[in-house]
Parts: sequence; structure tokens; C-alpha cells
Amino acid sequence: MRDVVIAGIGMTPVGEHWEISLRSLAYRAIRAARQDAGGLQPQALYVGNFLAIDSSRQANLACLIADNAGLGGIEAMTVEAADASGAAAFHVGYLAVASGLVDVVLVVGVEKYTDALGPEQESAVAQAMDYDYEVMQGLTLAAQAALVMQRYLYEYRPPREAFAAFPMLAHANAVTNPYAMYRRAVSREAYERAEMIADPLRLFDMAPYADGAAAVVLTTPERARDVTHPLVAVRGSIGAIDTLALHDRPDPLAFEAAYHSVQRACEMAGIRPGEVDLFELDDAFSIYAVLSLEAAGFAERGQGWRLAEQDALGLRGRLPILTMGGSKARGNPLGATGVYQIVEAALQLRGEAGANQVPNARRALVQNLAGPASSAFTHVLERYSG
Repeated sequence: MRDVVIAGIGMTPVGEHWEISLRSLAYRAIRAARQDAGGLQPQALYVGNFLAIDSSRQANLACLIADNAGLGGIEAMTVEAADASGAAAFHVGYLAVASGLVDVVLVVGVEKYTDALGPEQESAVAQAMDYDYEVMQGLTLAAQAALVMQRYLYEYRPPREAFAAFPMLAHANAVTNPYAMYRRAVSREAYERAEMIADPLRLFDMAPYADGAAAVVLTTPERARDVTHPLVAVRGSIGAIDTLALHDRPDPLAFEAAYHSVQRACEMAGIRPGEVDLFELDDAFSIYAVLSLEAAGFAERGQGWRLAEQDALGLRGRLPILTMGGSKARGNPLGATGVYQIVEAALQLRGEAGANQVPNARRALVQNLAGPASSAFTHVLERYSG
């Protein structure tokens, strides 16, 4: 396997982009990433997307995006793993370069959530779950997360307000992120006053669905020798699955796919999870952030919420998370989220995160989940030093 580096990154602001088409949104991120990579010519394009075939009525999306970006003739395909589609596309792109199949790959995650509204869009998003045994019974992703949170509260008895720390941290970090959807801090009082979405899940426990596109250029260090900014090496990239239906799991609070993907990605990178400088985890719901910390081994079962109380997760804590606002405040563009996480981690490792910079960041753990860790993709990134 060859060394693989991130030579270029690009992204659009996350938000409700009613006026921008799906293809144009993707192109803006692609153009920025290719410029950042010094104009390297991609030989393959992998697109992470979840909703386009239903919400935008567009199949063969990778062909559309490649053609619109002037990349005719290259290999192009769409990769789907529900809301982990972006991370899955990145994994495929990494393997293509590492294996020697191609030398330069473009990965883009793109989502236009606002191409459909109301029940139609809720139905599309629910396809991340088991259709026969969950969706047809009326379950939604938010209701599913609420069941998980209710079980956690029952099993471990944390104070209900402990979960407030995660959206509060995300929003505090997003204030200085120009690409974030919500650049305002949130108080504990606002969290506690927020409406109930699905008991005990409140409004601020759920990341808002949104539009956005993010892209990276992957290549070998040799092909990136003329790139002027620091390179970021991909040291590990692994996916894992659990049962799709939550009720089929012996323990719904054990995010087994998240655990296995972290362990195997770190083994691939030759490190332990505790040897990273930041962890861009998936906070689609605040309970999932807690369970991800536990699955990765940063806290014992039932104790993940305590890390926020100990001030360990801030930009200058021992394990910074959600450094640019996470899905909660950056916004959650579903199939594009995994690529946004990669871009944000790359900014940290390049020392270009501005006011959000984690001091002396050299290595990052990045994890994207589909639903309650039905699928999990974990990557280990490191500032390249030759």
C-alpha cells in the first residue's frame, strides 16, 4: 500500500442554499479543492451522497458532477452509506490511491436537503433505518435517538442536563467558523427551554439538516511535491457495520461498529486512540457523541458525559472535539458530513484553523456514523513529515 496524502481541500458554507443547484454546489467545493492542490488533475471522482436520488430526482450523480466540473472521461461513481456516505466515499478514494489504481483522486460529499420538504424529506432521511421493521412502524431517526438516550438515562443515571454540554461546546466553536450554519453560542438556559422533539430529546440535541458540499484531493506524496501548503497523511481508514435495526442488537448502547472501526484504523496507523490530538466525532445527536467517546475508549461505559464536565473536550482540553462546530452548529449536510469532518481536521493539522486552532495539532481521529452507528467509518490523519 502506498502512502496517501490530502493535497487539497475545499468546502462551501453549510446552510439552506435554495438558489444553488446540486451540481453547482458540488462544483464550488471541487474548484476550491483543486485550486488548493495546485491544479492536480484527478483520474477518478468518488461522490458521497445520501438523498439525491429521492430528493433531487437525480441518479448517476457522479457522472453529472464530473461532467459539470469538466472532468470528462474519468472514472466516477457515487458511494452511498446513508449519512456516512461522505466518509465512505473518502475511504474508497483512499483505497484507490493506496492500491495504485490511480495517482490522483477527487472526493466530494454533497447534499441538497432543501430540494424537498416536509413529510417527503422525512421519509427520505428515514431510509437510513430498517424499512420493514422500523420505518414502516413509524420510527424516525430522531425518535430512534430518543430511545437510545432514554435507555442511557435509565442504565447509567446521569443528570439529564449533562447532555447540554455537547451542543454548547459545538456552538461555542462555531462562532468563529465562517462556514458554519449557526455562529451563535447557546446557553444552558436556552438548551433547557428548547422544545421537546422526542422525549427526552430536545431541539438542541439534534443537528439541523442542511445543504453543503466539501471536497478533498488525494494523491501520493511524490505527486504532491509542488503543493506549497503542509500535506496531511492518511494513516488509517476503516469501515465497520453493526445491525441496521437497533432492536437486533444485544446492547443498543454499545456502538460496536464505532468501536471496531476505531480500533482497526488505529492499528492500521500504528497508534493507540489516546495518541491523537483531536477527535472529530459524529454529533448528529448529542447522545451519539457520548456513545462515540465511550466506543472509542476515551471513557468507560456510562461515563462519556463526564468528559464535558471535566472541560476535557474544549479546544485546549486533552481531547478537543467538534473543533469547528460539529454537525450541531456547522450544520448536518448528511451525505457530505464525513467530508466536512476531513476538511476541518485537515485545517487543524495544517495549522490553518484560525481562532479554532488546536495547539500543536499533529494527529486527528475522524469518525462518521450512519444512524446509531449502523455503519461507522474512522480515519487517522497526521501532518505529513516525509
